Amino acid sequence: MTALMTVLGIVVFAVGLMVSIAWHELGHLSTAKLFKIRVPQYMVGFGPTIWSRKKGETEYGFKAVPLGGYIRMIGMFPPGEDGRITARSTSPWRSMIEDARSAAFEELKPGDETRLFYTRKPWKRVIVMFAGPFMNLILAFALALSVFMGIGIARQTTVVSSVSDCVISQADAAKRDPDNPCLPTDPVAPAKTAGFHKGDKFLEFNGRPVDNWAELSKDIRNGVGPAVVVVERDGKQVTLHPQITRNVVARTDSHGDVQDGTVTAGFLGFSPASRIEPLSFTSSVSHMGDMARQGVDSLLRLPQRIPDLWRATFEGAPRKADSPMGVVGAARVGGEVLSLKEPAIDRIATMVMLVAGFNLSLFLFNMLPLLPLDGGHVAGALWESIRRHTARVFRKPDPGPFDVAKLMPVAYVVAGIFVSFTLLVLIADVVNPVKLSS
Repeated sequence: MTALMTVLGIVVFAVGLMVSIAWHELGHLSTAKLFKIRVPQYMVGFGPTIWSRKKGETEYGFKAVPLGGYIRMIGMFPPGEDGRITARSTSPWRSMIEDARSAAFEELKPGDETRLFYTRKPWKRVIVMFAGPFMNLILAFALALSVFMGIGIARQTTVVSSVSDCVISQADAAKRDPDNPCLPTDPVAPAKTAGFHKGDKFLEFNGRPVDNWAELSKDIRNGVGPAVVVVERDGKQVTLHPQITRNVVARTDSHGDVQDGTVTAGFLGFSPASRIEPLSFTSSVSHMGDMARQGVDSLLRLPQRIPDLWRATFEGAPRKADSPMGVVGAARVGGEVLSLKEPAIDRIATMVMLVAGFNLSLFLFNMLPLLPLDGGHVAGALWESIRRHTARVFRKPDPGPFDVAKLMPVAYVVAGIFVSFTLLVLIADVVNPVKLSS
């Protein structure tokens, strides 16, 4: 049964991936057609075509490699300065530019002169290129909202689940036996010294009522030194006097939920109990904001993680839980999710959030202002708008369309870096995958 659920999880994630890609390309397609740009092809996947059907002027289909998708629009780049698109050059960089320009005019038909992408106003081109990533953003938030409000998330409570035996930094804890992490030289945890028990419910902290975990976590982290805590134990109020110590602990967000990274803060030494609670619309939006901020942070820190990824791939080092993960790794995690010995509703929620996170990553990644990503075309259109408005203000001649094709040599370099990184992640996902247990 476990193997069957693992395969089912992989299939479910693969279907979610294909739907996400098709949804992304639908954003480009619908806005391109809205602005009367001719679109000869709408394809999900790369490589050989396995199925297609032509409807109107557009061929719709699926290709063999489900790792992306595309629409082909006529006239993505303007003609060269001589007005021709077939001129050749012996320069390899110039050839890249001319190849890109020629491809943009493939299947040009009579009457298409007014239906070319580059002839549309910059704001229309921005909408067409932004629409794809924006569709992923919409899907990510719709999926997350359905989980947050419909099912709920594990919310940490103010009830003690377990008491730590000793004080260990976050970095040291990851290197020790999870069943017996303490060494004889480690200081005793303040919560254990003060007499906290499993099941204690926090009522007051330093004279203030305790209403939720987020406030309690903040008070503990900011409260290094002596503290007065009132807990409810077996229906009675018990006053405890812990000495909160300073320690390197996991970073948390505004809700008190653990995030990537560490900080030095107050440490009491207990784990809070948790329960599944549906969120209000306001709290759901707040959590979505945290997801987006964490996604941006992860994207910005991606270059820093490459050395660890390399060591995990080729030197046998442990694969970190926050290591970059590709489609293969995400599919494996999807299989692992459905094979867990957890309630079905929890596994479904985790799977939905996995697809939501993938869509959020697609949005953030595609908005990087680099060709050949959508963000690169958005940046080119915005730059053209700035140039034209500046020329108008200073009463200078219209500089005309910005020739994004001239950036294609840079685009090839960027694409090469992306391909190399994708291959590295792919190998890592096969030989040393990220696991839920990590």
